[in-house]
Amino acid sequence: MACVGRSLWQTRASRSSVPLRMAPVAISPVHLARASAHSDAAAAPPPPFGATSAKLKQVSLPAPTRLPVTVSLEERRARNEAKLRAVQRDFRTDTITVPNELLRDALANASMGDSIYREDDDTNALEAWMAELTGMEAAMFCVSGTMTNQLGIRTHLWQPPYSVVTDSRAHVHMLEAGGIASHSFASVNSVHAANGHHMTVEEVLDNCVLGEDIHTAPTRLVCVENTLSGMIYPQDELVRLRRALDEFDIKLHCDGARMWEVLAATGMSLKEACAPFHSVSLCLSKGIGAPIGSILAGPADFIKRANWHRKAFGGGVRQCGSSALAATLALQTIFPQLPRTHALARRLAQGLVELGVALDLPTETQMVWIDVAPIGISMKQLKVAAQERKGITMWEPRGRLIVHHQIEPQAVEDFIDLVRELRDENLEGAKAWEERTGADRADEIRRRSRMYAEGKWEGRVEGPPKRLPAYSKE
Repeated sequence: MACVGRSLWQTRASRSSVPLRMAPVAISPVHLARASAHSDAAAAPPPPFGATSAKLKQVSLPAPTRLPVTVSLEERRARNEAKLRAVQRDFRTDTITVPNELLRDALANASMGDSIYREDDDTNALEAWMAELTGMEAAMFCVSGTMTNQLGIRTHLWQPPYSVVTDSRAHVHMLEAGGIASHSFASVNSVHAANGHHMTVEEVLDNCVLGEDIHTAPTRLVCVENTLSGMIYPQDELVRLRRALDEFDIKLHCDGARMWEVLAATGMSLKEACAPFHSVSLCLSKGIGAPIGSILAGPADFIKRANWHRKAFGGGVRQCGSSALAATLALQTIFPQLPRTHALARRLAQGLVELGVALDLPTETQMVWIDVAPIGISMKQLKVAAQERKGITMWEPRGRLIVHHQIEPQAVEDFIDLVRELRDENLEGAKAWEERTGADRADEIRRRSRMYAEGKWEGRVEGPPKRLPAYSKE
């Protein structure tokens, strides 16, 4: 991918004499005043239709008083540098990464065509590239992963009544504002995966509604998520699932918001990873780090109809070349960094397990799911101490830590050091936990956690306690 990206970018640069890097412009009241004076002094627009002395009405907006437009160039730079420093120590999610200089330059130098009319070069190029990489006939750029998922679901479903089968933890089911019901008028049959890791073919089929009984909503679509909570859906199971669903003419959609992590962990090509699906959604603003965007890929007639629904959803973007080019460059330059983030996540997981922290899920990609009760503290205590002592930001009460491409290695080491400090300060709490849990159960939790830290699992993956929110919440 990187080689393709370099040649694409070099080709673009060779066609233009305009340098890529452009200095940002700060707008202040002084700039506005000068612009207004220049406008007054400039020649008036030509009078309409041959009139020689007609005066046009002068219109303007009041000067901003509270908007960030009054911030100076130096203040903007300082603010952005401070944000990058904060993000380098923020383990909440991978959606908070900030555009680097290359991506910011792309925002200023991209094509400016109307993508609704299919006239924007950078948008068209990204869509064609994604269709090629996924092995699908066509692809469409949208503003968010929620939109590409809901567009995919809506496009597969033509006329109610119908139902959709998903994992009970799935983003499309739990965390997209009830979109399946509100956009597609479909009911959801959710699967509670017995192994705690992924739905099996048998579980999916057991939750599909077949036949034409008028009391039911026949299943027309199955949605899977890969990765789910950082866990990789086994490819052979997906292939088996597609083969089984084809027998009943049920379509298979993949929420591949973090599919890029699958490729980095397994070495599969995107085409191979997407082969089992009729359609796939690929987020570009999570692990890939683009400022905005997601791809929906599928058959040509499917994407044509999805484009119609996108318009109805209010999701059409006119001059979106800057977003598309930034996403293209993010794929070319940030995707190759994902193995490094996985290595940092394993270092974090193994370092914490060595200190007695339990893991709730296997660390297969960039997510580390922790339970700090075994060392005698709460997630709230850890969150407060992380911010106050180390300047590290994290969630609570959920124990999800995400290592994104802008996390600095020192932040990982500082987090491990912090947990060591807290453990040593709360030895009585750890002793009380073991007494409540029982020695045998405590030993099993430690054994399981060591296995999870290596990205392995066996038997049932229990997951975080039921009192916590859904695994994949943003």
